[in-house]
Order: sequence, then structure tokens, then C-alpha cells
Amino acid sequence: MKIVIIGDGKVGYKLARQLSAEEYDVVLIDNNEEKLLDAMNRMDIICAHGEGGSVEVQKSAGVPDADLVIACTSTDECNMLSCLIAKRIGARHTIARVRNPIYYKQIDILKEDLHLSMAVNPELAMAGEISRLILFPNASKIETFVKGKVELIEFPITNESKLEGMSLAEMYNRFQIKVLVCAVERGEDVVIPDGDYVIHAGDRLHVAASHREVSQFFKLLGYRKVKIKRVMLCGGGRVSFYLASQLASLGMQVKIIEKNHEKCEGLCESLPKSTTIIHGDASNHDLLLEEGIQDTDAFVALTGMDEENIIMSMFAKGQKVPKIILKVNEDRRGRMIEDFGLDSVVSAKTVTADAILSYVRARRNSQGSTNVETMYQLVDDKVEALEFIVKAKTSYTDIPLKELVLKPNNLIACIARRREIIIPNGNDSIQVGDNVIVVTMKKQIQDIEDILL
Repeated sequence: MKIVIIGDGKVGYKLARQLSAEEYDVVLIDNNEEKLLDAMNRMDIICAHGEGGSVEVQKSAGVPDADLVIACTSTDECNMLSCLIAKRIGARHTIARVRNPIYYKQIDILKEDLHLSMAVNPELAMAGEISRLILFPNASKIETFVKGKVELIEFPITNESKLEGMSLAEMYNRFQIKVLVCAVERGEDVVIPDGDYVIHAGDRLHVAASHREVSQFFKLLGYRKVKIKRVMLCGGGRVSFYLASQLASLGMQVKIIEKNHEKCEGLCESLPKSTTIIHGDASNHDLLLEEGIQDTDAFVALTGMDEENIIMSMFAKGQKVPKIILKVNEDRRGRMIEDFGLDSVVSAKTVTADAILSYVRARRNSQGSTNVETMYQLVDDKVEALEFIVKAKTSYTDIPLKELVLKPNNLIACIARRREIIIPNGNDSIQVGDNVIVVTMKKQIQDIEDILL
């Protein structure tokens, strides 16, 4: 499968690295020659120097023969134009990153006129992720499957946790609740555990279940339900706009602090009257105190500077804000700051890459018996969680799971059958029409058959 990526920014580079590792034929187009040379030295890809919106450059990069063109430059207009040209000269499928809220409001019309296969809005996707974390503050991260019916929750184990020193078999037996621990991080190590695994303080558990069962599980563990009413957002960019709109519709009091006066005016005009916009520098601790950070239920750092977001979040932690979420652009910083107790970290780059990789996997196996619907990279990309839709009868359908032998470090985490969410045991089976969630430490899984011996 030949894939052409236009734009060697953070998203383009991450996609090129992951897709080339999965042995796709990748061509990267960018007008920065130095960046391209660096990319060629690090990855097994072809590079083409020039503007992505140029017909000549696209032809030289082999776009007419491409199965997929992904336009993810920093400019929406360039992305949409590049996809239009790519489609006109022969590319089979196109994906554009579209970030402007005005464009995204009319994305259905744009997709039709530009013949886009998919449009990705990283800021809107990130706002959705932050909303889920605010609604479920005990979790560090939340990924959703089966259109939100199944959740994969990450949370840390403390010394005070009821799970400290308990094996997973004991946990399932004692709590009698339909959840499944899919992966555990312990320091630098990651395992897909069996029932003998003993949980210890410092572990980070990834648990799959329906929203209702997860809520019940946390209740049984003694986590008090934190009701989020007041939310402070630092930074008035697109993520803040989308997030404030979502939170205001849920009846929360939202306050945004932004130092650019023009952005403040734009937010005042476009957001509900219940949202408070403060013109000021959120990195000024006195201003945060003046605006009531100590009485805030959730604090979200969304400026364009990772360092600022980290410092502000540390200050919010010192003020004992119950829920703190911060945006980072560099993945390595996200893992580093978890040691400071700041574990709800979001990244637009990761959200965008996961959405596009799901689409690529779906195209690759669209003719087979299963289709990839959703995909998330977990734990520094060491683990993948994939949602498959079983479209036809196969060698593993209608057979009890206890009769299927899985390769090491693979797990069938959940089966969604119509309105039923099944945390499977050995007597359950996969049936045609099921959504099946697989957690694996092996990359490039294209079909459920790939995890079977």
C-alpha cells in the first residue's frame, strides 16, 4: 500500500515513522529540505522536496499511483487544496487535517466537494478526550470503543488502594464485576497480565468495561465521586473553544485565561454567556490565585508551550486542585512528568495519528473477514488496543474462547454484541457482527487470526 504524507510536522513525522515501521511504502512531501534529510536518515521512506499543493511536486512524488494521500500541514487551506489536487490526478483516497472551527462546521459539504475520504480535527478530538477525563476524574486516560459504549481506563495504584497486594484472580472473585485488566505498567515494564498477576502500589492499570461497570468498580474501590462544577482553562486556542462549548452544555462553570486580547474578544463572541473570559497571563501565579484556582474543581493547561503547561499544572497541584489535565506536544515530556503526579496528559499529535492509523488499517483489511474500526496506541506505543468488526464467518467464530490458543501478550478484552457488552470468559465465543476489542503488544495486527496460534 503506497501512502503519501504532505507535511513533515509533528503529526506527519509520527505517521511516517509508524507507517514505515509497518512496512507501508511511504513518501513524505515538505518544502523544508533539512527536515526531509533528517527524516530520510531516520526512516526507510522516500522524500520529495516542494509545496504539497503543487501538481508537479505531487506527480514527482507518485501521487497518481498512491492508495492514500494524507495532508497534515499547518494550514487547512493547503491541506484541502492538496487533497483536491491529489484526487484529481489519481490518488484513490485522501485525508485532510482541518482545524478551523468555521471550516469544520461545514465539513460534510467540504468532504463531498473535495472528495475527501476523511477529515481529522485534532483540537476537537482532544477536547472530547479532556471532557471524558473531567466527567471521570479518577482516571488518568480514557479511550472509547464501540461508539462510546466501551471504555479503556488507565489509573494508578496507590499505597492506600484496596487492590495493593491482591492478585487479579482475587480481585475478580472479590468484586464480582464485569471489568478486565488488559495491561499493567510497572516502571519501564509493560505486561498483559493473567490471573496470577499481583498488583502493587505504583502500578498503572488499563481496565476495559462499559461506562456503568467502570463507575461501579471505582465505587467498590472506595474512590469518592468528584463532581466537577468549576473548570479553569489556561490558553484560549481552538481546544479551549471546543472544550468550553462542550462543558458549558453540561452545565459547568468555565473560566478561560488568555493573554492575547484579540483571541479573548473572539471567544467572548463565540462562546455562551455563562463562560468567563479573562484577559491575562495564566503563567502569573498571582492572577491564578486572584481568579480562584484554589476553589477550582478541574484545571486544564492548554497553552502552546509545554514548559508553561507543566509549571502551571505543578502550581495547580500545590493548590490541591482535584483534577489536573495538561497538553504536551512532545511525547517524551508526557512520560517524564507522570513522576510528578501529573498523569492526565493529552497530545493532539497522538489523537490525530491514532485516528488516521485506524483508517489506514481499515483500508488495508477492508476486503477480509474483519475490519479495524478503532485503534489506540498505549504506554508509549508499546501496546495497541484495536476494535475489530467481524463481517463474515471465520475459523474462530462460534468457537468457545477456551478452545482458541492465543499467542503470548495478546488478549481478547471485550465483545460488543448489539446492545450487550461482554467481558468474555472461556465459554463465550465470537460471532459474526460482533465488535471485538483486542489488546496486543505485537504491532501490525491486521486480523483477529494474527493473535491466534
